[in-house]
Amino acid sequence: MVSRVKSYSRGLREVTFYMHPDGRMRLQICSDNVIRITYTLSSKHPMDCSLSVIDTRLREVNWSIRREPSKITIATCRLEASVDLDTGLIEFYDPSGFLIVREDSRSLTPVKLPDGEAFSVEQVFRISADEGLYGLGQHPGIFNYRGRTVTLIQRNWDVAVPFLVSSRGYGILWDNYSMTRFESFTDNDYCKIRFWSEASDAIDYYLIYGPDIDDVVASYRKLTGDPPLLPVWAYGFWQSKERYKTQDEVIEVAKTFRDGGIPIDIIVLDWKYWGRYGWNAFKFDEEDFPDPAEMVEELHKLGVHILISIWPIFGEETIIYNDMKGRGFICPGTRCYDPFNEEARKLYWEYIRKAFFDIGIDGWWLDATEPETGVGWASFYTPFHSSTTAMGSGARYLNAYSLMTTKAVYEGQRSISDKRVVILTRSAFTGQQRYSAITWSGDICHDWGILREQIPAGLNFSISGIPYWTTDIGGFFSGNPETDSYREVFVRWFQWGAFCPIFRVHGTTYAKEPWRFGSEYEGILVKYIRLRYRLLPYIYSHAWRVTREGYTLMRPLIMDFRMDPRVIDIDDQYMFGSAIMVSPVTLPKVKARRIYLPRNIGGWYDFWSGKHMDGGLQIETSTPIDIIPLHVKAGSIVPMAPLLKYTKEKPWDPIEIRIYRGTDAVFTLYEDDGETYSYEKGEYSLTPIRWFEDDGRLVIDEREGSYPGMLRERLFRIVFVRDGYGIGVEETETPDKIVRYNGREVEVKFS
Repeated sequence: MVSRVKSYSRGLREVTFYMHPDGRMRLQICSDNVIRITYTLSSKHPMDCSLSVIDTRLREVNWSIRREPSKITIATCRLEASVDLDTGLIEFYDPSGFLIVREDSRSLTPVKLPDGEAFSVEQVFRISADEGLYGLGQHPGIFNYRGRTVTLIQRNWDVAVPFLVSSRGYGILWDNYSMTRFESFTDNDYCKIRFWSEASDAIDYYLIYGPDIDDVVASYRKLTGDPPLLPVWAYGFWQSKERYKTQDEVIEVAKTFRDGGIPIDIIVLDWKYWGRYGWNAFKFDEEDFPDPAEMVEELHKLGVHILISIWPIFGEETIIYNDMKGRGFICPGTRCYDPFNEEARKLYWEYIRKAFFDIGIDGWWLDATEPETGVGWASFYTPFHSSTTAMGSGARYLNAYSLMTTKAVYEGQRSISDKRVVILTRSAFTGQQRYSAITWSGDICHDWGILREQIPAGLNFSISGIPYWTTDIGGFFSGNPETDSYREVFVRWFQWGAFCPIFRVHGTTYAKEPWRFGSEYEGILVKYIRLRYRLLPYIYSHAWRVTREGYTLMRPLIMDFRMDPRVIDIDDQYMFGSAIMVSPVTLPKVKARRIYLPRNIGGWYDFWSGKHMDGGLQIETSTPIDIIPLHVKAGSIVPMAPLLKYTKEKPWDPIEIRIYRGTDAVFTLYEDDGETYSYEKGEYSLTPIRWFEDDGRLVIDEREGSYPGMLRERLFRIVFVRDGYGIGVEETETPDKIVRYNGREVEVKFS
């Protein structure tokens, strides 16, 4: 569709273009690096009432408009959009004249929906020949989308998030809830990408420019909502299975962890606890769970939290189904409640509160939020597509169900409690991060190919702006822990799982607690649980950055090494936080694997040996069964907790500070009460730690802030990592220096 510009008008933060033969295009300046583009054939632009985008005025911005003979340019200090007056198409530049991306074509085609007329919409962009394309949610086995086509529909194993990130330093947030297809292709020697969506009133997208990819993701978060901090215990170890069948079994498993000295923070209760009361009845069958409140209390005494499985569909025999049905809160043709209805959301939470929250259950496993519709296993698209919601047709709102049901639970709990919300869900959509939601990758199998495919799935999900992701370690459809073949794939998966944002075991048929795998493998599994707990100060401090700065914990290498062309297609290595590069082992019985060490000032250190090596090189590193390759950037500081049995067993004192020399380093240690939202009121502390390489000087700055229960004084055990020293899981026996810290600045000189 080519539409010549007839005229234009300037508003406070927008420019509207009136097109010939028809149509209106609006460019809204959201911030100095974000511009929203809408195009419609009607006389009205879409309202600013997106389910995903909650703020289009991110900050005050100075902008200008410049008229030239063939184009009109809208400019901020970071981004320029030039509209061709003959075609109405837009080119995006940075202020130096660097072409970021350009529109190639657009079209709107009328379609009829049950709730009225709409358009199928298409936008094509022309891109550069050398950029990589990432994000779009979770699509196993796919990393760089160059030359790929992916359909964005919620499925058990796929997650649709229409946010694309380019290695060129920009992102495109496509604001549409309907079925969407993304294509990367070549046409007449031009590299192009296409977004097509089934139902909308307008083309509606946001062009975000970094060029630092962290800035792109942070801007996405400002548009769609920042992720709250999870409670500190959510970053510990989760044990789950399908399923713990009785109250006694749940307590016995928790006690076995404690008696064996194996760290754990969460146990998860899967489905069917409702027994004779019917599917998802929001009620415990007393025959197997005679006193759920007592069960929760016993777990809490052990320092263990509990999540419970809750579904969006109900058995027709249940009280809740008939209550929902009687109020018109069930989506027609399904057994799903309608979370697009505010009153239905409130009722859903009220049932959860009475049944579970009031007895102390700590978090919510919202299963099958694609949604599974109750009309056939894994039947998502057609039943909901043909249904209607309180907002309109299922076709129009197809992909947003998970967003709205997590909203129900998050807002429900926050309305009555200061306890941090924890939600685990099998689906996600744009903006869901603001509802404290963790997504797991679905009911996957357990072979080496699936393990390999899960890594790029998680990396793309993370760069899509939603920070908390996990898998069923060892696959949902589990193997037998008594067989060597399954033990090996499970151990490799588990090692990788320790470096996912959420560290969680789950599966069916076979129990997968560490002691099920035999003493040799149990020792390896426990080693990685202990390592996870030692890294909690590092992980939790990065989690604060996720909330405060728009940071990403699980980081494709393209985020930190965008200017290194060799990382553009590396989909089985990634950064876990700012310091640690993780390279999972995904083949059986391999004695070594190839790893690329990206270009980095000062090089890299092997976490397990302390050996230093240069960056910009491909190496082979040994991979005995108890080792996942980990490399730490020179110029890093990694704080490590003492050995813990659970996150709040005792104060994190002393903390071992491992310094990886080679260039200057900085790390800010974040602490709060770990449980409540008091951090939103400023109740937290920050301890900046800085290393100056040329001076050989370590500065622990004055502590900023405080919170009730804060540790006023602690020891820092300073360790300069080198060959054979400051390595692995265990505490370094003899540190280079012990520093007593009481919140005042401390400076230590080293030779």
